[in-house]
Amino acid sequence: MNENVLGIIAGLLTSGSMIPQLIKVIKEKNADDLSSGMLIVLISGVSLWIWYGFLKDELPIILTNAFSVVVNVTLLIYCLIYKNK
Repeated sequence: MNENVLGIIAGLLTSGSMIPQLIKVIKEKNADDLSSGMLIVLISGVSLWIWYGFLKDELPIILTNAFSVVVNVTLLIYCLIYKNK
């Protein structure tokens, strides 16, 4: 298997790990159990991985972490909307 394909598959699985949480928050309109601070730290770290991916010219790192940023920023937005409603 091509190492880039392996990297993309691994990255999508780990990046997509927050999708069930996002679906739950949207469905229940409740984010009381989520830490917005944790999401901010996670988004910051993943953003640095994107920067690292550009420095190393590693497309799997860039793509999968960009996907992760989108998922986690969306979750943070819903967290801020639904927190303590």
